[in-house]
Amino acid sequence: MRVNLTLQQLEAFAQVAADASFRTAAKALRVSQPALSRTIRLAEETLGTRLFDRDTRHVGLTPAGEELLPIARRILQEFNSAFSELSQFLDGRRGHVTVAALPSVGVAILPGAVAKLHQQHPGVGFTLEEALAKPLLTMVDQGLADFGITVKPRADTRLRYTHLFDDPFGLVCRRDDPLAKLDSVSWKVFASRPFLGSSSLGSVGPILDAVFLRQGMEPTPVFKYPSIAVGGAMVAEGLGITALPKLSLQLIASDQLAWVPLQRPMTHRQIGVVTRIGRSLSPAAAIMVRQLVEELSPPAQRGSLAKASAK
Repeated sequence: MRVNLTLQQLEAFAQVAADASFRTAAKALRVSQPALSRTIRLAEETLGTRLFDRDTRHVGLTPAGEELLPIARRILQEFNSAFSELSQFLDGRRGHVTVAALPSVGVAILPGAVAKLHQQHPGVGFTLEEALAKPLLTMVDQGLADFGITVKPRADTRLRYTHLFDDPFGLVCRRDDPLAKLDSVSWKVFASRPFLGSSSLGSVGPILDAVFLRQGMEPTPVFKYPSIAVGGAMVAEGLGITALPKLSLQLIASDQLAWVPLQRPMTHRQIGVVTRIGRSLSPAAAIMVRQLVEELSPPAQRGSLAKASAK
């Protein structure tokens, strides 16, 4: 036998049983007494039995009512608990956020952003994935990460880009190199010195290739490094010089290296939030994106960018 009692009927039944009074229960439920009586009557008709013995002075449970009461209380408690969890999720106070970021971003920006959101919403869990630019975009596209923090993708992808900040490029050389004493250097320096190239899978290599192309230069790398940390170590060993964005210095643990701004042209690596078009962010992920936009993007763009990032 399938019993089709509604939550409203169970709540009304449990309240009358607790108060032993239709009048008091109606006030607690903020309904009229006739409406409450009608709800109980419909529940009794559904079950085919009376739930209360009542007269003008007394309201008491029947044997069927006594059997139903613990069941009703358990169902109502589980329902309220489940919807309390849903409410916390919708408010961004529960859930799990997976963020994929470039290694330099993962070191310089994400720890602080995660710490702030965790302090505000300790019920939210985090997974931080570190990846080079191309694999990172694939992770976001395939739903392996809620969002990514990386360079701007090509316009023909299924990804939405929300700009955060510009990361300027500079020359990286040894501190004992005469270039380290200059205020700035030209990109032409790479035509006359051993040049260390970056992997094409990362965010740096494609930008360097574009700059060299515009400058009419074709420097041949004496070596190519797979990661910024390895590139810094190679510069420290005197194998050559390279160009890196300023944020990437977080990955180079060497007192032997200097970073000198590159001019003519001044070049930046655009860093922003990348999300999949057509896929909604979870409330907790949307909150984190809004915080990143508010803290890192240019002030004049924050309002429109925050709105775009939440789509």
